[in-house]
Amino acid sequence: MFSLHTYTAAAQGVNAALQPAKARKAAPELNLEDSIGKLASLKDYRGKVVVLDFWATWCHGCKQEIPWFSEFERKYGDKGLSVIGVSLDEDGWKVVKPFIKAMAMPYRIVLGNDSTAKEYGIGNMPDTFIIDRDGQIAATYVGIVDKNNVEGNIQKLLAHN
Repeated sequence: MFSLHTYTAAAQGVNAALQPAKARKAAPELNLEDSIGKLASLKDYRGKVVVLDFWATWCHGCKQEIPWFSEFERKYGDKGLSVIGVSLDEDGWKVVKPFIKAMAMPYRIVLGNDSTAKEYGIGNMPDTFIIDRDGQIAATYVGIVDKNNVEGNIQKLLAHN
């Protein structure tokens, strides 16, 4: 499996500015199985703002962010936001499904792989991408996000219909 490292919790999370629309690049396509065996594809989310979070059950920073992403899904899900968690756990659904239940994660979880991690340039976790309604990467967070910064960027992207 692809070697991954984690960021440790910091007093302040990572901030990211939204990329200007013309400077954005297309998010690499995902075709990954979710927790109920259904194939998830990013193209199915066109027209929505997507928070794409790469995480693992053993990643402490990832665990810190999950309640925030759960809150965003609940708060903005009916306004055009979808949160997708991409687990990079080597033990797969055996460890991920109980974790989803224990953390009461309300958003879609898919199981990633080495190929997915490489396409997105994942070397450390957590890594988070905000994808605009056109499937373009609008913001990239390497490390534990700043909750308020992510929420502000979500709000800005949702305001642009």
